[in-house]
Amino acid sequence: MPMKSEKGLETLFVEGLKDLYYAEKKILKTLPKLAKAAESEQVSAAFEKHRMETERQVERLEQVFEQLGKPARGKTCPAIDGILEEGSEVLEEYKGAPALDAGLVGAAQAVEHYEIARYGTLIGFGHRCDWYHRIGWLFYMEVGLHRYSHRSTMRLRTSTGAAC
Repeated sequence: MPMKSEKGLETLFVEGLKDLYYAEKKILKTLPKLAKAAESEQVSAAFEKHRMETERQVERLEQVFEQLGKPARGKTCPAIDGILEEGSEVLEEYKGAPALDAGLVGAAQAVEHYEIARYGTLIGFGHRCDWYHRIGWLFYMEVGLHRYSHRSTMRLRTSTGAAC
């Protein structure tokens, strides 16, 4: 008879939480650089707003870890590392170019998609785990915030004024 694996859905949930915590901390370090590099005040302000939102997201994730009785620790997430690397490439390749802001906003949109997907996945796992009633509202808040940010990013992307 095969041995039962210790890696159940709760373990997967915590591992996803660690990935997300790592991602939010990494995003938090990247945003000031993007705000400084942006050509327009509107795009710079959007990155600054995202930075403040991300600080609150890190705090909420720390609350979730606390609710679960787990230490707030990240786990290297190659997905967000790759997305942020693409954003850095846009910054390097388009520095001073008319399309810089549009490229930075597009990179930010990729980050938002990652966050929406990750929070949504954890909500789904939470429904199956006994933890959902304690932490679900925190994740629903995050998904709502990211969807709002995504819509704002879409409007910003179409108003950057880059010529074709």
